[in-house]
Amino acid sequence: MARPVEIPDDALTTLARRDRRLGRLIDRVGAFSMQRQSGRSHYELLARSIVFQQLSGKAAGTIFARVCALGVARRFPPPPELLGLRDEALRGAGLSRQKIAALRDLATRVVDGRLRLPRVSRLGDEAVIDQLCQVRGIGRWTAQMFLMFRLGRLDVLPVDDLGVRKGLMLVDGGSELPSPKELERRGERWRPFRSVACWYLWRAVDNLNVGGW
Repeated sequence: MARPVEIPDDALTTLARRDRRLGRLIDRVGAFSMQRQSGRSHYELLARSIVFQQLSGKAAGTIFARVCALGVARRFPPPPELLGLRDEALRGAGLSRQKIAALRDLATRVVDGRLRLPRVSRLGDEAVIDQLCQVRGIGRWTAQMFLMFRLGRLDVLPVDDLGVRKGLMLVDGGSELPSPKELERRGERWRPFRSVACWYLWRAVDNLNVGGW
């Protein structure tokens, strides 16, 4: 389940005025339609991101479904329930020892109050990143995806994201990926709509993959 991320009426014209090459991409792609993830709790979404790390979508989906089957309600086990599951059961579902440790750390922090997920939407972007990165197995990129696709934050720039960097290379007609620092410098033009710019750069890569560039 998802719902659209809303942007101010002037967001696209502002981006196009400040960066003409990005503006041409916006004209090609059309309306902004980034979707905000809903239907799962913050906890379940973060747990899912841990399970899916470094796996193909199909394999990760199978493992995630098996872990959900261990829950009483046939959903991903809530923190107290997850902490009560034996490692053998979690490994039997296909989780590695590292991911089990990361999921237990996430659940423990929710239970003991160090990570107050119901309040996270009230925090600034960097404060959210700082809190989430304290969880084992969650890095800055995962936290930034949470900001963009869960909280709907509009000014996030994941400079290490390969898709964003490749999209900028395509937009500029270059042959080498821009470095994270180069992307960061270019992104100053896009404030306060850097998330919106990233969405369009991802679309540039999508178009390439279907022969559109």
